[in-house]
Amino acid sequence: QVQLVESGGGLVQAGGSLRLSCVASGSIFSLNHMGWYRQAPGKQRELVGIITNGGATNYVDSVKGRFTISGDNAKNTVYLHMNSLKPEDTAVYYCNAALGPARYWGQGTQVTVSP
Repeated sequence: QVQLVESGGGLVQAGGSLRLSCVASGSIFSLNHMGWYRQAPGKQRELVGIITNGGATNYVDSVKGRFTISGDNAKNTVYLHMNSLKPEDTAVYYCNAALGPARYWGQGTQVTVSP
């Protein structure tokens, strides 16, 4: 079992920045990778990016060059650094962890970007 708790969401103007945090607890030493997803109103949840247990990252094209995922093993925390935010980035952002075939989700944190 893995428990995930996100924080750091809020309201920001277009062009601004936010940093989301995801603290993991439980069976974290066997995790394959962790990722961030988002879900905008009326839309399906989509992948934003992932970080593997080796530290490699990959992002969806719409956030490349603006968002960065990093991890702090000592704090069991994964971060999503979001720069140059756009109104279309408005969504609930979810942390995700993969442990073998199992997938775990946090409760989500709202990010709202005003024009």
